[in-house]
Amino acid sequence: MDTLHTLFYFIVAIAVLVAFHEYGHFWAARKVGIKVIRFSIGFGKPLITWQKGPNDTEFVVAAIPLGGYVKMVDEREEAVKPEDLPYAFNRQPLLARTAVVAAGPLSNLLLAVFLFWLVLVIGEAGIRPVIGGVEAGSLAEQAGFVNGDEILSIDETPTPTWIEALDTLLTLAIDGKAEIKVLTKAIDDSQQTRLIHLTEQDVQTPEILHKRLGLKPWVPTIKPVIGKLLDDGVAKQAGLQSGDLILSADGAAITDWQQWVDYVQARPNIEIKLLLERSGAQLPLSITPRSEQQGEGKAVGKIGAGVDAPKDLLDSMMVTHALSPWDAVPVAGKRVWFYAVTTLKMMGKMVVGSASVENLSGPISIAQYAGQSAEMGLTAFLKFLGLVSVSLGVLNLLPVPVLDGGHLLFFAVEAIKGSPLPERVQLYFQQAGMLLLMLLMGLAMFLDIGRLFQ
Repeated sequence: MDTLHTLFYFIVAIAVLVAFHEYGHFWAARKVGIKVIRFSIGFGKPLITWQKGPNDTEFVVAAIPLGGYVKMVDEREEAVKPEDLPYAFNRQPLLARTAVVAAGPLSNLLLAVFLFWLVLVIGEAGIRPVIGGVEAGSLAEQAGFVNGDEILSIDETPTPTWIEALDTLLTLAIDGKAEIKVLTKAIDDSQQTRLIHLTEQDVQTPEILHKRLGLKPWVPTIKPVIGKLLDDGVAKQAGLQSGDLILSADGAAITDWQQWVDYVQARPNIEIKLLLERSGAQLPLSITPRSEQQGEGKAVGKIGAGVDAPKDLLDSMMVTHALSPWDAVPVAGKRVWFYAVTTLKMMGKMVVGSASVENLSGPISIAQYAGQSAEMGLTAFLKFLGLVSVSLGVLNLLPVPVLDGGHLLFFAVEAIKGSPLPERVQLYFQQAGMLLLMLLMGLAMFLDIGRLFQ
């Protein structure tokens, strides 16, 4: 995927999420009568500034798009003019200060509700969840799944598409469900409930769970004809063109697209000698699949090429799932609640060691997800924004000093004891919180870099 494409959508995603978060603080501060000096999207050197008057808020877009802040009048940070003292943050009632701090993460959660609502109303296209393969010894085989089964619902949650089915299975597993009920429909239209039994070892990471489930979607037999080519993919660099028919690889006949995909994935960084058919003539060509990590550090080959599949064949397997604007409201709210609770549980599992820290994502991974989701279409990008917005809201509500949740914890102590904690005590905890946050960010960045090299 083009680096500029990925970077652009990463910046768009961060700008939207940060803007809503900081606007929550800004809106609440103005409502309770606190004077806001600056509203900034990004850190560092200001690129764009706007201010209505010398006593009004200065709005800034800064050079480093990895966050933002709302600067309010506060005696703890700098000297305040006598006429501004009544509007200082530190002089406001406890309830007002609490509302201002909580408004940021709550804005992210409300944004997530809106984004999921929008996805549900627009409608989400995907392939029907028809099973095309069940691996031997897998959880799916133990549960009795067979080829041709269509997944209708999981724990009474409808799953109209394959992605919805996988997402629901994953979130229920992370939620701690030891037994998941899956309603399926066989080829003869008979329905049956399958039970998937999970252990903690099965849900260490999404990749481990996906591998142990052993489910593959049904894939029709499609001729190995090259379709779309990625600009930075090795297929285009090697000379492959749209419309090329792959006849053989290393002398072995290739008769369908899935066979070709499996052949490429099994040969990362290994040269493959191809025989193609182009414009009626046969043509030899060599290609070396690029190595990419795919779960548990396993390297697979990728060439950056899609299939030229018959449109009517794809249409027969595609469905679009949409709800009315009214019906989508409670469903969107339930999704945000579910993802928020699941995020907290996953964090707890990582703390106690029952889930791998490999689940952490840093800025590099988030940027890649932003670019990939944008490549998939509007609804996929909106879902990505919704999920990250939930994570941002939940993360900021954690009782860690320097985060919004840490300030709320200080306010809770103040409410109990009747006076604020001494500033030196707050400073001590904030320094400890900053150290913890930096270590966490460093670990996430380290894992990101490791994924890139693998």
